[in-house]
Amino acid sequence: MAQVGAAGKGSGLPEGGKARRVYLLLQEEILRGVHAPGAALEGEQKLALRLGVSRVTVRRALDALSQDGMIARRAGSGTVVQAQTSYPPVLADFTTLIPQLVEMDQKTTARLLSFSYGVAPSVVAEAMGLPGDGRVQTAVRVRLAQGRAFSHLTTYVPEDVAANYTEADLATTPLFRLLERSGVCIERAHQSVSATLATPDVAEVLGLSVGAPVLSLRRVVLDADGKGVEYLSALYRPDLFRLEMSLNRVGTDDTRHWEPVIDVPRSEAAE
Repeated sequence: MAQVGAAGKGSGLPEGGKARRVYLLLQEEILRGVHAPGAALEGEQKLALRLGVSRVTVRRALDALSQDGMIARRAGSGTVVQAQTSYPPVLADFTTLIPQLVEMDQKTTARLLSFSYGVAPSVVAEAMGLPGDGRVQTAVRVRLAQGRAFSHLTTYVPEDVAANYTEADLATTPLFRLLERSGVCIERAHQSVSATLATPDVAEVLGLSVGAPVLSLRRVVLDADGKGVEYLSALYRPDLFRLEMSLNRVGTDDTRHWEPVIDVPRSEAAE
């Protein structure tokens, strides 16, 4: 399932690789609840010893966390973890992301950032089975839940398919619906999940620090003829979005194995 949770707005990673590592480690501990709101963090010296860095490095990381609103540093009282604002979760099952797209616009909203036509990037052309000079319509959107950005979406659609809708259509209607309205019969898709780092443009849109980790999802959607009709590159805030899967233990004896539970939920947040 995907879950939108809580986090502070990033202001930028501290300078220096070690300081960034400390910043991200402490940020992750806070978001996981290792340090509860109101709890005091270890002092600079203890943190430096635990993490194997200098006090100067720790201080830089703490300054950045303070700017992000994740901790409060007070003279004489140490460093205290700040409570993070919580938002109602938007849920989606990883095994049924595609069927859920029909209802998604009822639970979340999207803002169109850019819309253009051009030759498809080589990785996109290869994945969709397009010729090397194949043209696509490229759109960049940000999706929000409760007014809070949690995903940065870049979609590529073959020019002949995209010609059936306008920029204004895409700004107000989910792409999934536009494709079907254009006569596309979507049959299957392949998707993969990995991780990457937020580039400056993505960090600004999602309210993250540049270089912060983000969840990366790639999906190629195919029609009934096996033709690629959409390539999605989605980036999610890992503190606001989580993929989960329910499993059943099936089979007998040596053939027993885990199998995904297919249960279409009532709401979604996949794209």
